[in-house]
Amino acid sequence: MSSPRPRLRMPAETAPHERTVLCWPTRVELYGELLPEAERVHAVVAATIARFEPVTMIVPAAVSARAADLCGGDVEVVELPIDDSWFRDTGPIYVTADDGRRVALDWIFNSWGEKYAPFESDEALARAWAEHAGHELRAVPMVLEGGSIAVDGDGTLVTTTQCLMQPNRNPDLTRADIERTLCDELGVDVVLWLPHGLALDDDTDGHVDNVAAFARPGTLVMQGCDDNVEADALRTNVNQRVAAGSLDAAGRQLEVVEVPVLPFLEIGGTRVAVPYLNYYVGNGFVVVPVAGHDADADMVAIIAEQYPGRETVALDVGAVLAFGGGGIHCITQQLPAV
Repeated sequence: MSSPRPRLRMPAETAPHERTVLCWPTRVELYGELLPEAERVHAVVAATIARFEPVTMIVPAAVSARAADLCGGDVEVVELPIDDSWFRDTGPIYVTADDGRRVALDWIFNSWGEKYAPFESDEALARAWAEHAGHELRAVPMVLEGGSIAVDGDGTLVTTTQCLMQPNRNPDLTRADIERTLCDELGVDVVLWLPHGLALDDDTDGHVDNVAAFARPGTLVMQGCDDNVEADALRTNVNQRVAAGSLDAAGRQLEVVEVPVLPFLEIGGTRVAVPYLNYYVGNGFVVVPVAGHDADADMVAIIAEQYPGRETVALDVGAVLAFGGGGIHCITQQLPAV
């Protein structure tokens, strides 16, 4: 009798990467006059990450030359049809096994509850990318975006009830149904349900990558809000109290590290929040979005303390990405090494 294959599990973001993949900003109606600045910002993020690990930028053929010029020679440019730039949500989520097997999971993408049309190319992007890269692919019949979950690589996943229980995602599934699928497909044993995303996060209905990230198993970095006038003061406080009273898959009570300041600003006639928590961790680095707030240096230092041995880089790209509906974490997706 043959032995069963090793269990597939989603690695932590802190595990070694083969590369990072991003998509080029293309939706004119989203960015308007800020689209050239959005292009510059995406290029800056890609070039910064390329100092540490290989980077691929997915672009539509019509702007391939412009993207390559702005990103520089260290960033690989791949032409595939796309509608938008949020590869964290439109690309595959990877699971791996100790025997070297790696599988790209193709979840259903419905444009965050059919908010932005068209999205047919983005809906097909996970498969298109996996086929381009030659990766094993499995389709999962549930709506899910990568920005709505985070894992510690040791059996624990964190998400928000606000997002995953939105009726515009999987209206026929119970919370138990969703949790069972997450555990089966991502190889996790415990799902921590935080109540809230950020108050202004209407685009994604409260993605967790604006409010929480695992620094390591047992430690959850969480966004706070020190301005009691803001709705996020209560929302983030409730999230932290829920997390601090929870156990992870190993039975540890979670340690919560708060990043207490949440900047707000006006850009393009829109008020946005720029959460420091929308940072991205890779091979030897952490890149953190900032936007010129007086507390930037102190908040980046708190994050840096949680990732010893990695260079922490603050990038003044937070305002433009927040205007588009996300942050550095939202536009990146790690391809785990095997």
